[in-house]
Amino acid sequence: MKNFKSHFKFNTQERSGIFFLLLIIVFLQTCYFLYNSLSPKLSAPSFSLDKETQTTIDALKQIALEEDSVRIYPFNPNFISDYKGYTMGLSPKEIDRLHSYREQGKYVNSPKEFQDITLVSDSLLAIISPYFKFPEWTQNNRKTAYENSNVETKLDKKENSNIKIKDLNSVTAEELKLVNGIGEKLSARIIKFRDRLGGFLIDEQLYDVYGLEPEVVEGTLKYFKVLNAPEIEKIYIDTATVEELSKLVYLQKWVAESIVNYRNLNGSITSFDELSKIEGFPSERIDRIALYLSLKK
Repeated sequence: MKNFKSHFKFNTQERSGIFFLLLIIVFLQTCYFLYNSLSPKLSAPSFSLDKETQTTIDALKQIALEEDSVRIYPFNPNFISDYKGYTMGLSPKEIDRLHSYREQGKYVNSPKEFQDITLVSDSLLAIISPYFKFPEWTQNNRKTAYENSNVETKLDKKENSNIKIKDLNSVTAEELKLVNGIGEKLSARIIKFRDRLGGFLIDEQLYDVYGLEPEVVEGTLKYFKVLNAPEIEKIYIDTATVEELSKLVYLQKWVAESIVNYRNLNGSITSFDELSKIEGFPSERIDRIALYLSLKK
């Protein structure tokens, strides 16, 4: 018993050390308790996002989906290539029927004609036909419709009905305004478009003037036609730069870049129909574009 009590006998210095040790332990315990009570509970991590961040994420997902999907641009179905037809869901037989029809020098000018020739299903036609883009002058028998209409030009009202046809490349804005349906803005727009072209090469280019109705074009061509086409130096397509190609009224710069990229990948372009393989190329105006390009140097 004496030995046991001897373990609890401390001198003054030892008692002071034990006291300070207990004080430190109490201090640390108090700090730990305060830290746990004041700091937020570390429960399961939260992944909630604010609406703005979620909207941004959704937009990025949509962009990624669009980039992965096959985009369809407006195009002339007369120039569908094997590859483009395949990506749109046409069978090889349906594509061959269209190509055989085109080899005869014929064109389809409506979704119904396209279906009659290719025999595509109604469901597939409903999907792709909204992207069909036919040349304006091929639609709705416009010439007949105009001749049967009551549209009359101011020139018809002149006493001298035997009016001599004038050159479309030298007609003035004032003369154009004599055609019913052409006012101040349209006459100026025709002149501006003619200047950008460097002169009309064919009558049909008048259809390309923005805002000019087909019936008005028909009325204009009764009195003004291309009598003296300008001489132009055609652009050799196999060496043309993006800048040279984008100078053409009918080609936007990004389309010109696509043409050059396609040429670099394939070595050369051997036919104008081959251009229809290029995404976004305005195939419905291939006949116009061909006026300014050359396949041979």
